[in-house]
Amino acid sequence: MFDKLFLDHPKSVDEGYFEHMGVALSFGGHMLLASLACFIHAFVPGLCVKTGSNAIRGLHTRMVTGRHRHGHNLSLHGLSGDAI
Repeated sequence: MFDKLFLDHPKSVDEGYFEHMGVALSFGGHMLLASLACFIHAFVPGLCVKTGSNAIRGLHTRMVTGRHRHGHNLSLHGLSGDAI
């Protein structure tokens, strides 16, 4: 059960536990900031016009393109929250 909760997924993307934690925290931080920018944009449409879409493109590139060059096929992992 320990391996399933803490080690199996990081291993499936060729990362150690702490390496995966750093990557996931980095993604989460970027998504949090992009989310805040989207909320600002909702109330003041002239602000943060491209912030959300730029963040999504950048994170997609890091998650999908970056991992493909390491030989991973993320379609096996899906692109839901469990792909991080």
